Amino acid sequence: MDIIKGHQALTGALARPTMAIGNFDGVHRGHQAVLQAAQAAARQARSAAGVMVFEPHPRQYFKPDQALFRLTPLELKLKLFEMFGLDFAIVLDFDAALATMSADAFIRDVLIGEFDARHVVTGYDFHFGKNRQGTPEFLKKTGDEIGLDVTIVDAVGEEDITFSSSDARAMLQRGDVEAAANILGYWWRVLGDVQAGAARGSDLGYPTANLTPPANFDLAHGIYAVRVVAPDGRYDGAAYVGTQPTFDGKETIIEAYLFDFEGDLYGREIEIEFIARLRGDERFETVEALTAQMERDCDEARAVLAKYSRDDPQNRFPLGRGLSLPQAGGEAAD
Repeated sequence: MDIIKGHQALTGALARPTMAIGNFDGVHRGHQAVLQAAQAAARQARSAAGVMVFEPHPRQYFKPDQALFRLTPLELKLKLFEMFGLDFAIVLDFDAALATMSADAFIRDVLIGEFDARHVVTGYDFHFGKNRQGTPEFLKKTGDEIGLDVTIVDAVGEEDITFSSSDARAMLQRGDVEAAANILGYWWRVLGDVQAGAARGSDLGYPTANLTPPANFDLAHGIYAVRVVAPDGRYDGAAYVGTQPTFDGKETIIEAYLFDFEGDLYGREIEIEFIARLRGDERFETVEALTAQMERDCDEARAVLAKYSRDDPQNRFPLGRGLSLPQAGGEAAD
């Protein structure tokens, strides 16, 4: 997948593309419907299929004092786009020039003038342009006037929910990672390089792979059953998210203990997939009490992960690299 950062013209095989547009935080099942519609339109037009996103998230630009828990920081978002099979991703700086540009100018000067788009696909609630004046209906009307094909994807969910980034965030903030996975269509994950920690896990007999949490990370603290994608394979494990109150810690950390793993992961990139929350964070009066609880946590994590392997034959939430993202649909703007 080609990554285009900034206002660069698309040439060669990427010229006259079909593109999905939105923020796509989480690349959830609603977003995936928009991407699938773009891919279908591209196949029909025999054009490249890609996506346009904005960085930073517009909400961060307009409200920098309000922390935004991003489901997929840019690196992970681009990785998911690539797994989805897109040909390119355009990352536009969301700056003062873009924030104050009229909706009409964005269509005519950016989508057509700079990227020569053939077909644009977006969700039913995507807004753009100065003061969010651009609506899907305005995009469609203007497209009809200037020869730009536009597809608007309706809201789709299941039962009484519409797939949304906001709901997925709320579920993760309370630790309900399975409910979040149902919206996302994959196990929610963090991606990063393993850092050196305080080595307390090793001292207690549970050596861990430590990741620095992304900015504004807001997953509920506690112990989770996880699967870890490492350079040499995938491992079941248990992960801790919290401030280590037993040791009077202050900063939130992420530590993952990989079952049946021997090796050195320092400096290597891993993904931690969160499968189930086992309990909240606790302060223990003694190290011995903590170690005994860690043993029970690992036993419970093994049982939970074995249950998912047995009881999820349809593999609703793909596990590991090469995501087989499900065919479902919904919104694109969040």
